[in-house]
Amino acid sequence: MKKILQLILWTSIFNVALAQPAGYWQQQVDVQIKVLLNDQAKSLTGEIKMQYQNNSPDTLRFIWIHLWPNAYKNDRTAFSEQLLENGRTDFYFSNETQKGYINRLNFRVDDEVVQVEDHSQHQDIVKIILATPLPPAGKLVIETPFNVKLPAYFSRGGYIDQSYMLTQWYPKPAVYDKAGWHPMPYLDQGEFYSEFGNYEVAITLPSEYKVASTGKLKSSTEKDNTQTLVYEQENIHDFAWFADKDFEVLHDTLKLASKTIDVYAYYNKANKENWTRSLSYIKSAIITKSKWLGEYPYATVSVVEKAGAPDAGGMEYPTITLVSNNGNEKMLDYLINHEVGHNWFYGILASNERQHPWMDEGMNSFYDMRYSQLQYGTNSTDPLETNSAFFEKRNPEDWPHTLLQTIIGIRKDQPIATGSEQFSTYNYALVAYNKAAEWMQLLETELGKPLFDKMMQQYYERFKFKHPHPADFKAVAEEVSGKNLDALFSLLYSKGSIQQPVKKDVRFSSFYNLKDTDKHHTISLAPAVGFNFYDKFMIGALVHNYSLPFNKFQFFVAPLYATGSKQVNGIGSLRYRWNFYNTLDKIEVGLNGSSFSQKHSLDTAGKKIFERFSRIVPSIAFHFKNSNRSSLKSWLDIRSILINEKQFDNYEYKAGSDSIFLYPTTLKKVVRIINQLTFTLNDKRVLYPYKYQLQVQQGKSFYRINSTAEYFFNY
Repeated sequence: MKKILQLILWTSIFNVALAQPAGYWQQQVDVQIKVLLNDQAKSLTGEIKMQYQNNSPDTLRFIWIHLWPNAYKNDRTAFSEQLLENGRTDFYFSNETQKGYINRLNFRVDDEVVQVEDHSQHQDIVKIILATPLPPAGKLVIETPFNVKLPAYFSRGGYIDQSYMLTQWYPKPAVYDKAGWHPMPYLDQGEFYSEFGNYEVAITLPSEYKVASTGKLKSSTEKDNTQTLVYEQENIHDFAWFADKDFEVLHDTLKLASKTIDVYAYYNKANKENWTRSLSYIKSAIITKSKWLGEYPYATVSVVEKAGAPDAGGMEYPTITLVSNNGNEKMLDYLINHEVGHNWFYGILASNERQHPWMDEGMNSFYDMRYSQLQYGTNSTDPLETNSAFFEKRNPEDWPHTLLQTIIGIRKDQPIATGSEQFSTYNYALVAYNKAAEWMQLLETELGKPLFDKMMQQYYERFKFKHPHPADFKAVAEEVSGKNLDALFSLLYSKGSIQQPVKKDVRFSSFYNLKDTDKHHTISLAPAVGFNFYDKFMIGALVHNYSLPFNKFQFFVAPLYATGSKQVNGIGSLRYRWNFYNTLDKIEVGLNGSSFSQKHSLDTAGKKIFERFSRIVPSIAFHFKNSNRSSLKSWLDIRSILINEKQFDNYEYKAGSDSIFLYPTTLKKVVRIINQLTFTLNDKRVLYPYKYQLQVQQGKSFYRINSTAEYFFNY
């Protein structure tokens, strides 16, 4: 019997060792918090105790601490600067009552006060200096009181009236891993990276509030119109909670293979109609990810509706997620599936989202595509519905894919492996989410679905509750598949399309057609109308090939019959462009033309005649490259303007008139050419935008230089 027990023990140890990545280690931070919500002052008062275990092979002499509420302290934080870069001024122009901060800190380590140093650049990061260095396998206890003045809702957390979203609200140690320390400021575009641990959080607040929280409720007590709720959760790296007096709550249970879990939905009763099926959406998300990746490990899962006006998307935290009010049941299903899915990619597989957003958003979006195929028969992760047959026939089935191919076509995409804060705003959405999801689909195709699923399940099992890096994911993929995947993984670091181009045919359409543009060149025909004082009402047709992604060669022509002048007028344009990734953004050559009447009179017979004006403009423009996150654009435009006019000539007096009238009898042709060179520098930043233009013109008898400067002063 003893030998059998020894054999079982050694087998267990061997299996555990196989499941551990070779040489892998991570720190452990167990957290206890007591916190009080003051809903009148919109503040938190609390104390935190963190047991920090050094599992690294290094001796630590300091620990970086994130104080992310200070991101809302003033307009000189990384958060504020990034919002301005992304075109938002709401926080910059907010008043002091809307801003937030954390203070009243008094850090102690093992019950001794420690020296604290500010970060040289960021107000929401500090360094605590350890009086006694922490050796490998050593432990210490970090404690501090804290006070948080909550900000208004600008990014993920804060308050909207008396609805509270408590996210990134307490001091948190930065991650220390094999690459060293990862102190990072709070950003709106760019998520998080934190150490795993076991949490116990006691929340005290007025009794009339309903609370949704990370973890499982262990106890609840009431005293003097206040309630204290204690939540516990193991193996998490973040803790969020939400409080609102008006929450409506739905609850059910879900039986998984090894346990039964609690499922909660918290919503505003005004949106009850959309939320009637919310529990089934949550269950579907849990069931599918548990099947495809590995069983959901926690005892509860909750989805909370954000108060206030609708906005895009939601935000995930371990066991709980916040989603926006969207007014659409199908959209709610998509949002819930995506955000609950982050329990796997963020909560359990906790990659560094700031450096490798594709390992979180991209992988999760791939499973959104699979879920969409299962539930709705389409790979599209875009749930928008037009409820119009006209638009359904012409709009793409997958808007994100079409927009992704558009930015790739104009060479403005960035590699999938780009860090969050380096992405332009549109690339963050289209590349980190959609292109990364399409890359995962490519990997699935390369391996075959059964082997791909086996690989992902092995990845989940090996790295759950850990911090996997791209190399870890690649190692598992190659180990399980037995294939060298260097070529496929190299696509993560390159620009351009990951799809093989196909030969396109030409099709004709009415108005426009953006459907299946990866297979067809579309020429569209639409009615066109116009009006001017001389030609009067004009009717004709618009023929064009404008589409998404943009064609390198674009044209439109619109011949118009004028009911006033009885002549054929029109406008047209031919344009060809070359896009580049390096010094130049693009070179564009074009030819524009137009022809209309500009004046009318009577001839000697009393017949109405018209002067004609036509213009042909050949041009070439050089657009210079700036960084992906720059709002500055500059270009050099060279063009010739060829003006052809037919003007009245040879005036005659008409005999028998009561007064002198001169009537034009012929039209003379007048040709003018103006050559023009224009350099433009235009910065459309949201604060103090400016535009500078220098122009040189030359005609038959003149040269002219002019300069224009525009500056907008924000006050």
